[in-house]
This record gives sequence, C-alpha cells and structure tokens, in this order.
Amino acid sequence: MSNFTAGTSILPGLRAPKLKRQQLRKYSWLPDVFRLKGSIISRIAGPVFTVTLFATAVAYTHSQGYRLVMVNSIVPLLSVVVGLILVFRNSTSYDRYWEGRKAFATMVSNARNLSRLIWVNVAPPPTTEQPPGTKGKTPTSNHSHAEIRRRKAEAVRLTMAYVVAVKHYLREEDGLGWDDFDGLIPNSLAFYDTDGYGTLKSAPSTLLSRHHQVDSPVDSKSGHTTPDGSKVDPTRRIRPKRSKARISTLTSSTPLLTRSLDFRGNISMPLPLVIAYELTKAVFLFRKDGYLETVGPAGTNSMTQMVQSMSDQLSTMERIANTPIPRSYGIHLKQCVSLYLFALPLTLVNELGWGAVPLVTVVAFTFMGIEGIAEEIEMPFGTDDRDLPLDRYCEDLREEIDFLIERLPESGEGLHGYDDGEGDD
Repeated sequence: MSNFTAGTSILPGLRAPKLKRQQLRKYSWLPDVFRLKGSIISRIAGPVFTVTLFATAVAYTHSQGYRLVMVNSIVPLLSVVVGLILVFRNSTSYDRYWEGRKAFATMVSNARNLSRLIWVNVAPPPTTEQPPGTKGKTPTSNHSHAEIRRRKAEAVRLTMAYVVAVKHYLREEDGLGWDDFDGLIPNSLAFYDTDGYGTLKSAPSTLLSRHHQVDSPVDSKSGHTTPDGSKVDPTRRIRPKRSKARISTLTSSTPLLTRSLDFRGNISMPLPLVIAYELTKAVFLFRKDGYLETVGPAGTNSMTQMVQSMSDQLSTMERIANTPIPRSYGIHLKQCVSLYLFALPLTLVNELGWGAVPLVTVVAFTFMGIEGIAEEIEMPFGTDDRDLPLDRYCEDLREEIDFLIERLPESGEGLHGYDDGEGDD
C-alpha cells in the first residue's frame, strides 16, 4: 500500500497536454501564403527587387522600339544547370540541419537515461547480514542517506549542465556566466587550471562562489566576453554563422570559469569535455563507494557508455559547426542564379512584353528563396529564428530533471545483493 501511495504522489505534478486552437482547426493553405513572419521574403526582397527593376527596364526599352532579344536556346541550358545546383545545395544544407538535430536529440536522450539510472540505481550498500559466499566483498558506507541523495542530485544536475555547456560551446559562448547554468554546477566540483608550468591545480573556491563577481572585459577581436580577459579561447574551434549576433553580456549572479582546462597557456579543453570527465568520475566513485552493487559492473559500464555517447554526439555537432559548405560553392551558385535571372527577361520580352516583368519576379522569388533557405539552415546551432531552438530543448530537459529530483521517488534502501561481474560477457 505504501508503494502505491508513493507512486500516485507524483501524479499531481504531471501536466495534461493542452490543445491549442490552431491544432484543432482544419488544414488550411491560405494563412501560410500571406504570412511574412518566419518566411524568407525579408532576406531576398532586395535581390528580387533588383531583378524586377532590370526586367522592367528591358520591357520599357522593348516598348520604345529597341530590340534586346537573346536566343531562346540559352535559357533552357542555364535552367537545367541552375536547377541541379539548387537541388544539391538545398539537400546538403538540410542534411546538415537534420544531422545536427539528430545529434542533439541523441545527446538529450542519453542525458535522460543517465539521469534516471543514477537516480534509481545509485543506492546505499546493504546493511543486513551478508549472504553466504559474499563475506568480505560487500562494501560498507558511512554516508547518510541525505548525503547520498545530495551526491545523486549533483550528478543528475551535472548531466543537465553538460547539455547546456554543449549548446553554449556550439554558439561560441564561453564560461559559466549564463542564466541557464544557475543551480547546475555544484560548488564542490573541482575545475582545474595551470600554474604556468603545466602542473594541475584546483581552481580557487571563489571562482565557484555564487556571490563572486568578476569584471569581464570584451575581446576586441572576437567581440564576445572572456571572464578573465585571457587570449585562450576554449571554443576557438567553433566558427559562428555570419548572421549570428554575438552575445557579450554575462550575468554576475552565476559562477564564472576562467578557463576549462589549459596546459602551458596554448592548449585548452572545451567545457563540455570537462563536465564529461566529472560525470565519468562521479560514476566511478559511486561504484567505488558501493552504491552500484545492485547493477554490478554491467550497469556501471552502461552509465559510462552513455557519457561516452554524449561525447560522441558533441564531436558530431562540432564537425558540422567546423565544416561549413565551401564558400566558393555558394558564390558560384549565386553567380549562376543571377546570370539566369538577368538573361530571362531578354528571352521573354519579345513574346510577353510587359508580362515578362511579373514572370521574372516570380522566378527570381522562387530561385533566390531556395538558395536563401539553404544558406540559413546550413549552420543550425546559432540564435537566428530559423536555427534549431536549442534553448527550448534545454528548458524542456531542465523541467524533466527538476521533476525527477523533486517528485520522483528514489530506489529502495538496504536491498541486499552484490554482483561481482562473474558471468558477464
């Protein structure tokens, strides 16, 4: 009966799905036809207007008796080439967008699974009499249940901190001085720096204090804030989008990390990998202290593999961010589209007259829109409206983590059992 009560106590915290009016209405095409917000029109309005003016000038010249006509066989040749290039350009950009989404979703899935396993499987070792054959093997612990719960909560929140750190790392936003890190980094966490001779040393505790404030000068070259004004950039391998506005304001209410991991002043480690190291160490300490005896080495290896998978997904997203589509390819595509659009009115004006102007405008809107969309989504990790909503993904995950810690029950205490790994493949 007590188990049923504990299980039903979480039900009030579950939110019923809310259906919005637009979800209930019938499918309609018309609203999107006249919608400007979220469309590509604002990005291509200038180039399309330029082509329209040129087509208007050609039509006016033709109406005055001047003959400006090109051979009609040129346009079909250009249209085939431009069409193939646009299709390849659009599919390549969307593949990058979709691969980035899959990698981030896989990382979030591993974070969910790792958090759940830590919360349920990490439990105090048995305190009852040891069964036959396990004497001397079963570990004992002097930690209270409250202390173990605190360590579990720190590890779970650290899992969430990894996802947040990956988001900021991909956006080239350094340090821990961001609002979404609030409450995720434990004060007991050991970050490291060097003393100038390549020797590891613990970061001063004041750097992890919630009330410590550091003046953060802005790097004049990169345009974003570095907490200690140093030239070492932990995210120097990530190249942001051209259209991305850099964020240079850090909050003073959250701890600041001057460097993630720096050897001899030149080599650095990204913050997500530092957090992954701490997560792996936390799982190892849980096992060492006897808190993973119910799952044994297999369960411990499963948790470690999840951390490794999260690191693998970071490498995937890093590859997307560090490998843009060659600039020469985009330049050549724009040149081909422009050549086609400026040649089009010269081939249509003899047959259509002024009617060639709206036709050229529609064709320019179509071709330039496809290229504009492809350019917007080729780097999916920025802060533009058409980029992946990484902030929303992180907020949803944080709600789940908070619900897990505050509302879901932990595993049972004192369940006897010891798995020494024998028989595991």
